[in-house]
Amino acid sequence: HLSSMRTPTAMIVGMVLCPCGILLTFVGTVTPNWRQVSHMSNKPIDFVLEQGIWDICREQQSMHDRLCGQADELGYFEQVPVQVAQGMMPTSLALTILGLVVAALGVRCWQKEPRHLLAGISGLMLILSGLLSLVPASWYTHELWALPTPDGGRLVVGYSLVLNYLGSCMEILGGLALALSFHHCCKER
Repeated sequence: HLSSMRTPTAMIVGMVLCPCGILLTFVGTVTPNWRQVSHMSNKPIDFVLEQGIWDICREQQSMHDRLCGQADELGYFEQVPVQVAQGMMPTSLALTILGLVVAALGVRCWQKEPRHLLAGISGLMLILSGLLSLVPASWYTHELWALPTPDGGRLVVGYSLVLNYLGSCMEILGGLALALSFHHCCKER
């Protein structure tokens, strides 16, 4: 009968949220805008410095003059929250990819029955990957004003950090949805 062939809603939610999450965390990881520094001494009023975990860019907004690969004169990349993010963000992305592969094998929309155990395991992997990206984003945010800043600079959170938060939360929620598959394993035993 037809009802046994349907993929559970929780699995569908997980399989939608997690790919969206990895897309957001990937963009947040590679883009150089974890924070913006503006209104620095001896710089034009429209001069902005964008700092990520891999690169520093400067932009003069009135002329749309943007240049990345700026020298790290303040030791920004040597700061622990930046180095932790450089290690944990790629680890999170790799674990998310692995979790999505396991999820695809577990959900298996083309089979009559999903493999609940595999889907549940993928859920745990995706929750962990979401936490692995949430921790450095949170720590960086906490240390945002403590990281070295050019004289008189005004700081704001950059879009890369916001994308990391959104992506991490989507991965955690998607992982939780997939982890609900363990419920079916218990019922089958």
